[in-house]
Amino acid sequence: MNPCFIAVDTGGTKIAGAILDKDGKSYAEETVFLEGAGGSDVAELLYGLVRELRKTAVHQHLKVSAAGVCIPGIAYQKSGRVWAPNIPGWEEYPLREELETLLRPAIPVHIDSDRTCSILAETWLGAAKGCSDAIFVAVGTGIGAGIMSDGHIIRGHADIAGATGWMALQPPYDRKFDACGCFEYYASGNGIVRTAEEFLATEKDYKGPLKSGKFKAYDVFMAYDNKDPLAIKTIDKVIIFWGMAVANYVSLFNPEKVIFGGGVFGPAVQFIPRIVKEAEKWAQPIGIKQVSVEASQIGPRAGLLGAGRLAMLSTMKEG
Repeated sequence: MNPCFIAVDTGGTKIAGAILDKDGKSYAEETVFLEGAGGSDVAELLYGLVRELRKTAVHQHLKVSAAGVCIPGIAYQKSGRVWAPNIPGWEEYPLREELETLLRPAIPVHIDSDRTCSILAETWLGAAKGCSDAIFVAVGTGIGAGIMSDGHIIRGHADIAGATGWMALQPPYDRKFDACGCFEYYASGNGIVRTAEEFLATEKDYKGPLKSGKFKAYDVFMAYDNKDPLAIKTIDKVIIFWGMAVANYVSLFNPEKVIFGGGVFGPAVQFIPRIVKEAEKWAQPIGIKQVSVEASQIGPRAGLLGAGRLAMLSTMKEG
């Protein structure tokens, strides 16, 4: 039997699973929708998906060596518990214990955060392939970073490293940053909307397409492309934040590559040259000349492929 790995990407609305080989080839894929489920119900759905994929693997004469699970939050490596704010009941939830209890015959199950899985995917098959020092910056509803340094994932003392939406980039402190941090408040997908809304509140004579105050980040990008002054003002400010963030990543970690992904990059890929120019003002001058800032080559499959890579690497360590 050919060795393979089960990869599972758990999101706030659905769970995607795949059977992958050591080269990232997919032999089968399945998706289940959460439909508002939480707690142990999500664990049962996840288990059911893995069970079906194992059956498929047997039919295709594939040997499942391990499973990797990507979760949208914090995966505590020592306890196997998870915290995922978009899944009700997943606060310190014992996911690894649940899966190990349900899976019979047992296979090794490894769980990690979406940001960790994303940088594993990018350094395996994506824009940072072969890099030992790289950072994946996910800019969507929120902001997080997967960090690889000297070939090792940086998780931190309590597995919270990479929560870079909390970077302090604009003084003075404002209580509006309490919920998500300064960087995320202004420069995430939701942050782009907040930044535009703040400018809109000061532009009493504005008559453009954002005047209703009911818009999303996509609408801001569309307005920008049509040379709307409020959208231009918004994006100009957000680019400064993205550039300052890149400067901090470079100065702290000296990466070979910084990869931008998530739903915002997408439409924001066009701004990468401007982000680099902004970063050059702030960063350590030698490091910023050595780094390449690029867009993800994997897109929304980063979590799934990274989960597969997580499982694969675990078997290498155990072997």
